[in-house]
Amino acid sequence: MRTSNKCARKAYREGTEYQFNTPELKMGPWTSYSLVNDPKHMCFVLARYKFCAKMLEGKRSVMEVGSGDGFGLPIMAQAAKKVYACDWDERLLQGNAKRLAHLKNVEYLYVDLNKDSPGVVVDGIFLIDVIEHLEPKKEKIFLDNIIKCLKPGGVLIIGTPNITASAHATSRSRVQHINLKSSKSLRDLMEKYFENVFMFGMNDEVLHTGYAPMCHYIWAIGSGLLPSLRKKI
Repeated sequence: MRTSNKCARKAYREGTEYQFNTPELKMGPWTSYSLVNDPKHMCFVLARYKFCAKMLEGKRSVMEVGSGDGFGLPIMAQAAKKVYACDWDERLLQGNAKRLAHLKNVEYLYVDLNKDSPGVVVDGIFLIDVIEHLEPKKEKIFLDNIIKCLKPGGVLIIGTPNITASAHATSRSRVQHINLKSSKSLRDLMEKYFENVFMFGMNDEVLHTGYAPMCHYIWAIGSGLLPSLRKKI
């Protein structure tokens, strides 16, 4: 067993000095709000990004739809070679580009997917807390514009609060969540586009395949774009 004659203070200095030399980063508006008002929510959000990063690890290019204030972007930037972060709020993208300038493999795309496609083609796409905010009548246009960006063998990941958990949502969430899904309806939607659809549930940071109605959060992973759609979209 190796021992050391270093005093605790010296060892501490050697082990932490590089961290004090690292520039401190600011947080975006949404993350700042969470830290002040509901800090545990930050754990949930990061766990969702970690799941997506694990599923898309090693991909040459991925795209996040609705990147918000970029809180989870560093996790995906560590996992994929190139990350496109798109959002319809230019203020968020501008803030992200400044705060996260150290992420050299991230490119920001200003686009409203309810109207247009950003014109990039990637190996994987993920949406975290986005689909529940869509107007139902625009859902198909939105998804069609996303699929245009996906390679035929690519992967799409959608994460969203479960409609069965809406009774426990805050009033702020209820106002914004106008397109909630159940595990079944999310699967049905994904099967319109993909040959393979895999469903997961999530409670807090715990990912599982348990009883779907008791999941607070649900995931769908689609792979293998349907042959009938590869030329149409």
